[in-house]
Amino acid sequence: MPPTACCSMTLPIIDPPTAPPLPMHPDDLAARGWDEVDVVFVTGDAYVDHPSFANGLLARLLEDAGFRVAVLAQPDWRTCEPWRQFGRPRLFFAVSAGNMDSMINHYTANRKVRNDDAYSANGQMGQRPDRATLAYCQRAREAYPGTPVVAGGVEASLRRIAHYDYWSDTVRRSILLDAKADLLAFGMGERTILEIAGGLAAGKTVKELRHLRGVAYRLGASEAAPSDDQTRTLPPYEAVKADPLAFCEMTRISHLETNPHNARRLVQYHGREAVVVNPPALPLDEPEMDRVYSLPFTRRPHPRYGAARIPAFEVVQHSVQIMRGCFGGCTFCSITAHEGRIIQSRSKASIVAEVAQVASQPDFKGTISDIGGPTANMYQMRCSRPDVEARCRRLSCVHPTICKLLGTDHGPLKDVMRETRAIPGVKRVHVASGVRMDLARRDPEYLSELAEHHVGGHLKVAPEHTDPHVLDLMKKPSANDYLEFDKAFKEASRRVGKRQYTVPYFIASHPGSGINEMIDLAVFLKRNGYRPDQVQDFIPSPFDIAACMYHTGLDPMTGKSVAITKGLRDRRMQRALLQFFKPENYFEVRRALEQAGRQDLIGSGCDCLIPDRPPREALNRKRREATQALNEQTSGDHIRGQRSGRGNRRAKVSRSRKTVGYRPKRAGNT
Repeated sequence: MPPTACCSMTLPIIDPPTAPPLPMHPDDLAARGWDEVDVVFVTGDAYVDHPSFANGLLARLLEDAGFRVAVLAQPDWRTCEPWRQFGRPRLFFAVSAGNMDSMINHYTANRKVRNDDAYSANGQMGQRPDRATLAYCQRAREAYPGTPVVAGGVEASLRRIAHYDYWSDTVRRSILLDAKADLLAFGMGERTILEIAGGLAAGKTVKELRHLRGVAYRLGASEAAPSDDQTRTLPPYEAVKADPLAFCEMTRISHLETNPHNARRLVQYHGREAVVVNPPALPLDEPEMDRVYSLPFTRRPHPRYGAARIPAFEVVQHSVQIMRGCFGGCTFCSITAHEGRIIQSRSKASIVAEVAQVASQPDFKGTISDIGGPTANMYQMRCSRPDVEARCRRLSCVHPTICKLLGTDHGPLKDVMRETRAIPGVKRVHVASGVRMDLARRDPEYLSELAEHHVGGHLKVAPEHTDPHVLDLMKKPSANDYLEFDKAFKEASRRVGKRQYTVPYFIASHPGSGINEMIDLAVFLKRNGYRPDQVQDFIPSPFDIAACMYHTGLDPMTGKSVAITKGLRDRRMQRALLQFFKPENYFEVRRALEQAGRQDLIGSGCDCLIPDRPPREALNRKRREATQALNEQTSGDHIRGQRSGRGNRRAKVSRSRKTVGYRPKRAGNT
């Protein structure tokens, strides 16, 4: 029988043999001789039994604690029947949209449907609905009324209070109210899910678990919300929906209450109901981290996928995560909001053991693809004064300057790097996670070892922009920091006889960044010989500070106005400026330069971004686009111009069919 109380997280490190993956089909239950399960994990991702996949990690953790767990991966949400295939779970449904917010998973920054889904078999789109948490919770309640439903994962975590939703361009209610989940687990969920499972197994009701850290819950109109000196009341939903200043105040307060050592409870009213958000769960210590990553993962997709490829798995198959969390506090990034800014690191022994396990696999070719985490070089770095850390509400430990109390010693990381690359069977250990440049420059020896042993020609870094004001809004260091790092890295590579380069990532259309700022960035790239292969379009993620800026035009931390780029045409020009050297971008770049009055950058001068005459490739592309537009008009799109009611109905049906496959009850969804 499963345990009746929550198991301690502080068990000794173990090195178990690989165990069979958890059931994801009724036949798998029969093979184990189970007549019921305790927890059904519902996930929008394919089931991969690997520690980089949250559903695989948390399911293994519950299994290790003695619970019977089944995984319902990417079920057909159009009916509740898949939710019944394992029978009624004894304890609860654990619901997650997957490793990503389902809307970001489905749509580009221009709100176009993506071509593939890295977390689905063969990259196939349409395997989960839009706003998957809502659909999955609804079906769980339909399948077995009365069974507790616990929502979690990134999507639920970032939408736990009222939030701006980029895809509908509206302020939406807390996801708790729309999903009607009994509890919402936010942040990294190991402690929380064990406490929930242990409490329910001990006979407690869901209401008796409302005190837990890391959970949010809904209060009905007849229930009184907490009100004491450990509770902060956020502006109500109705106010933040109507008033940008109220939205900014909500954002400011919620971000100042994210340190688990001093965070207070948050309450936000939505009409007569209220959402209560408890303080975050405490971070895992080293033995707890070691236990989590020593669970008996097969490190493979479930066998039922056969030979199907899961692209996200292929990226991380031979990687090893050594830490989690990020104290960078970048305003456009959700990592700090979800994982916390306190770094949680594994022991060197645990990391070495996992690398050795990976190296022993039959398909291992000698290369560990990555040892890192959200940031490669924050391993075992944290505040040197625990008493100060317990009081601190600073959102970034490295901006505007590196805190003098932050421990920035790369010594433990260098030891890990040296020992892992010495393991028999390991030829190379790459560092593919992004490197925090301002920290790396503090240790020339780390930079030398990185260049000599851990970079396969290119090193990922993220300067993001060059404009001082934009960088300040992002909470990123200056452009000179990148130039100095790039110079130091190339020099370190030269000393060991290698020609290696940094691969910089930049963001277009971030709050504060207009056409002029992007032109300056393009000139910076031209002068320094950088040609980015990949660029990012800013997407306002729920809960992020930058999303608040985008929605309100204000910096919630200072109240100052921020210039925002929202028009699709301007966003296209910003993106094109980042890759001004591509012939297909010629006309967009020219339009941007002429609009800004920067014709001095058109021609053959040293700083000129494009020539006077368009290249042949640009002209050919323009002709193709014109031909395509004409073909679309003559093939039926002209119906949209008809005034008859029948013609308009036909046009609407045509438009709805273009993106069939995600939303429940969408027209044409058969």
